[in-house]
Amino acid sequence: MELKCRLAKSPLGLFAGRVLKSKRNSSRWANKYYKRRMLMLDKKTNPMEGAPQARGIVLEKVGIESKQPNSAVRKCVRIQLIKNGKSITAFLPRDGALNFVDEHDEVIVEGIGGSMGGAMGDIPGVRWQVFKVNGVSLKELVYGRKEKPRR
Repeated sequence: MELKCRLAKSPLGLFAGRVLKSKRNSSRWANKYYKRRMLMLDKKTNPMEGAPQARGIVLEKVGIESKQPNSAVRKCVRIQLIKNGKSITAFLPRDGALNFVDEHDEVIVEGIGGSMGGAMGDIPGVRWQVFKVNGVSLKELVYGRKEKPRR
C-alpha cells in the first residue's frame, strides 16, 4: 500500500532523474530566500551594489538619536557614493572621531555588521561605518598615531 502512494508522488525507475531534477528546480522557487538570491533583489536595492566597501564624499555631519531604552546622540555622516551617486548615512565609531572628519573629505565605508546586512545596535537605519578618511585609518587618527593629510 505504501509503495503505491510513493509511486504517485515522485517518479521511480531508470529514467526518473530528469523528472526529479526538474521538479526540484521548479519547487525551489517557492523558497523566498532562494528567490531573492536568484533574482538578486538584495544587490539591486543595496546602494553599495553588493560590494563590501565603497568610497564616498562627506556631505554633512549628522547626529542620530539612539533607540530606546538608550539615550544618546550617535555621530554619523551623510555620504554620497562615488560609484553611483547614491547617498547613505554612515556611523563614526570611537570617541571623538567626528573631529577628524570634515565636509568634502573622501571616506571609505564598510558594513556595520548587523544581521542580514542591516543596522546594528541602537542606531536606527544606519547600516555602514566609516573606517578611512582621506586614505588614513580613522582608528589611527583617533588614537593620535597618525595625522590627517593636508589637502
